Amino acid sequence: MKEALLVLFERDLNKVKTELEAYTDEALLWEVTDTVKNSGGNLCLHLIGNLKTYIGQGLAQEPYVRQRELEFSAKDVPRTTLLQELDETIAVVKKGIHQLDEEQLQDNFPIKITAEETGMVVTLLHLYGHLTYHLGQLHYHRRFFDR
Repeated sequence: MKEALLVLFERDLNKVKTELEAYTDEALLWEVTDTVKNSGGNLCLHLIGNLKTYIGQGLAQEPYVRQRELEFSAKDVPRTTLLQELDETIAVVKKGIHQLDEEQLQDNFPIKITAEETGMVVTLLHLYGHLTYHLGQLHYHRRFFDR
């Protein structure tokens, strides 16, 4: 299970990087409309904040102070900064998951994500689903705004 999670998180975080690199104009990363409220840049910041909080801080014990409001309000963060933050996120996700042993996989996740405690594997699958959900939104955003 651990090896599969490592492969999937790394693969799809690299797909986030590929999407960011595919925008032909960096300014398009931050475009929104009345019906498309989250920019591609903000989706990326949100994924970084989410994974650095729950896997980075929760599992890898890496210090991180989440500023969730900025994940959705920040604008014009350079693409190079986003890509660097994604590389850091990949490293911390790999560290956090890699160090889990079989016994820990049976434990509850150390940080509550919902009102109730959840198991380690269920929570990691939840976080992976969250990543892929927003990856799909990012892909759609790029195709919609970068024609």
